[in-house]
Amino acid sequence: MAKKEHKVRLLGTWRSPFVYRVRLALKLKGIEYEYIEVDLKNKSPLLLESNPVHKLVPVLIHGNNPVSESSVILEFIDETWPENPLMPQDPHGMAVARFWSKFIDEKCMAPMKTVLLTDGEEQEKAMTEIKEALKTLEGGLKGRFFGGEVIGFVDIAASSLSIWSEVLGEIVGTKFIDSEKLPLLRSWFEEFTSIDLLKESFPPYNKLIASYKARREDHLAAKFFPN
Repeated sequence: MAKKEHKVRLLGTWRSPFVYRVRLALKLKGIEYEYIEVDLKNKSPLLLESNPVHKLVPVLIHGNNPVSESSVILEFIDETWPENPLMPQDPHGMAVARFWSKFIDEKCMAPMKTVLLTDGEEQEKAMTEIKEALKTLEGGLKGRFFGGEVIGFVDIAASSLSIWSEVLGEIVGTKFIDSEKLPLLRSWFEEFTSIDLLKESFPPYNKLIASYKARREDHLAAKFFPN
């Protein structure tokens, strides 16, 4: 008897780097899915039911089973559809991949949000933290990609640093992945973002710029001129 295929749905927002991670993994695996755009200012009953704890995206719904948090979703995808594995196949390799994925979220993505939504000393401190973290991350490259010669779990986690770091840098006037200071990471960035299968999934660059500029301006205005 043929294995029953469950419907796959992805709840997300177009500008989220974490949602992009999941879309990329699904594309690399060749998994068909329905994408559902979510308005986080007016959260749908489906989102609230699927992720009642954090009420955020991404959420992958496999059949009737929701899975949230991008790194957890990536592992779920890899285990559910084991062809073309994203994770290393040995326990140590898996542990290392999980370490770098967590490092990216905590040491790179978290201060990126701070840079976007603050200014002054707080912003400067976060910018320094990001640049130091990126130097450390560069040491995790094992070849063309973090996964060696093929794109793997850490590359997908690091995809959230690709054009989003360029967008943030343009908004605040700096270059995070610099070819002089981070030549290996810059080489990874340029190769990763030039792959047709991947770049066709990126949100429009100018649209991202406009969206994140507006978010920054709205947040700072609310901070200095609260209702």
